[in-house]
Amino acid sequence: MLEKEKMEYLEDRIGTFPCFPLSLLPTPCHRLDRLSKTLGLGIYCKRDDLTGFGLGGNKTRKLELLVGEAMEQGCDTLVTCGGVQSNFCRLTAAAGVAAGMQVHLILGGGRPERKTGNLILDRLLGADIHYVSSSRWDDWEAESDALVEDLTSKGRKVFKIPIGGSVPTGATGYVSAFLEILKDEERLGVSFDHIIHATGSGGTQAGLVAGKALTGWQGMISGISVSAGKEELEELIYGLASNTAALLGGRVDRESVLVDDRFIGPGYGVSTPEGEEAIRIFARQEGVFLDRVYTGKAASGLLAGIRSGEMTGKRVLFLHTGGQPELFAE
Repeated sequence: MLEKEKMEYLEDRIGTFPCFPLSLLPTPCHRLDRLSKTLGLGIYCKRDDLTGFGLGGNKTRKLELLVGEAMEQGCDTLVTCGGVQSNFCRLTAAAGVAAGMQVHLILGGGRPERKTGNLILDRLLGADIHYVSSSRWDDWEAESDALVEDLTSKGRKVFKIPIGGSVPTGATGYVSAFLEILKDEERLGVSFDHIIHATGSGGTQAGLVAGKALTGWQGMISGISVSAGKEELEELIYGLASNTAALLGGRVDRESVLVDDRFIGPGYGVSTPEGEEAIRIFARQEGVFLDRVYTGKAASGLLAGIRSGEMTGKRVLFLHTGGQPELFAE
């Protein structure tokens, strides 16, 4: 099939999935003119921080399919987990409100002394919050499982969503986003050589990689890890991308999954000097706000690649996945 025919086929297939619309799409995609001039190459930005629901962010694309599935199953309660400043938890709380469902959030890392950033929004949205002292993702998921069992025993019909919504259904939301990026290329009259974004639980990258495989796009997709080492995260993403592509009748090559783990710093959710510098540069050059957990670290990877000469002559798309409420967090 030609690329346009492949896109239409995929859109039709994805259109058969249960969906609870949340996102205002398509999100903007534009050239970062000052930054491009300063750094000497064409830099574009896909603004998934502007999905328009619950203060925006990439997770709305996943949640509209996940909540659609939950509603089709007749569920009345959503349970998910994440860090104290989790964007996904904030948006799950908002999605639950919109769908008329009860939401329980397992937040790891311990109860903070005061509520800031996303925590203020979680409370405003009326979510039931359960704190876990551990910073280990496995412990958060275990607490989620225990809570699901307890709520089920009390008569609730629970839909559990893993960290970041990173399951094939959720990742399919980013196959749709990839198709949108191809339309952005056509509208802007540019072919992107490289897509760079933050990768944590892997769902966003898995969807993009599946979209690349299903359409035959020839560019490179690089996830800047904010959470785990290269080998571990690449294997996770490859498995998820493979299962996502299989839902849509395709397969993924292992070589297309690329993770750069040089910019994590001390750990997940811990800021880095390079990330802070990237946040200042994007703010002062373009008036675009990044966050310390995800997009700041991804942008630090982008800047390092440009400064080293790795990206010379390339047209780069930076996928802004959102997360700005974290700027107001302690």
